[in-house]
Amino acid sequence: MDRVRQIINAEAAYKRRYFGENIGVAILDTGIFPHVDFGRRIAFFKDFISGRSKAYDDNGHGTHIAGIIGGDGSASDGKYMGIAPRCHFIILKILDRKGNGNTENVVQAIEWLVRRKEEYRIRIVNISIGMVLEAESKERARLLKAVEYAWDYGLVVVAAAGNNGPGESSITVPGISRKVITVGCFDDTKEQIGRSRLKPQYSGQGPTEHCIVKPELVVPGTNVTSCANQPGFYTRKSGTSMAAPMASGGIALLLGKYPLLTPAEVKLRLYRRALDLGLPQSKQGWGMLDIGRML
Repeated sequence: MDRVRQIINAEAAYKRRYFGENIGVAILDTGIFPHVDFGRRIAFFKDFISGRSKAYDDNGHGTHIAGIIGGDGSASDGKYMGIAPRCHFIILKILDRKGNGNTENVVQAIEWLVRRKEEYRIRIVNISIGMVLEAESKERARLLKAVEYAWDYGLVVVAAAGNNGPGESSITVPGISRKVITVGCFDDTKEQIGRSRLKPQYSGQGPTEHCIVKPELVVPGTNVTSCANQPGFYTRKSGTSMAAPMASGGIALLLGKYPLLTPAEVKLRLYRRALDLGLPQSKQGWGMLDIGRML
């Protein structure tokens, strides 16, 4: 994460004393392990799978994402600190230990977030899950309607582009939504992924079937080190699931500086300040998130 923070220029925010304080980031995933890097910043945990009340993560995916967004690096002397190390988390477990879930739980979780957004100061929703385009059209429509409902009620929704690239129109649902901010990877070449199970150029590419430019942004997402679901440990993971939380963390820093920005204003600022990498638009969208430029 130290290398990643340098690439997307997160240090520019820290020099200006922006760390994501008072910004609530909701994560819809496999849960969260109470890793030391999260301190007391897990503001709320709700389990839509088993109904348990104490925070847990029987898969590890959600914990890794939370670490990217806002781990404070306590167990690594700051080396593996996340992007917004003082934000707080609202964790909704909607995936089981195998990473599987259903649309109904996602819809219920989003409805819960909208009702509680003022209470827990929720500003951002990170969704590092995806439904393939071949899924039943009614299920796709329900998921899209849910994320756009959250957006319309003032929550910045960040979605992963999915790992079904490099074909055209390979963005997963809900990343195809016209409203939400969809994030892909630019470091998914054969050399960079090595022996990963992911195929080269795995990051989902646009445009959507309605000719919308997607993804909006790209960031590093291959071999990212973040919190494991074990005390004090870290682990590496790859995929656009790791890219979306980098954008979520960056947006937390932005909202820490400009707390009155609406989701549409956040998106416009990202558009204006993205760094063109010279890649095809179908791959990079607007370009790379550069936190220094964004602020």
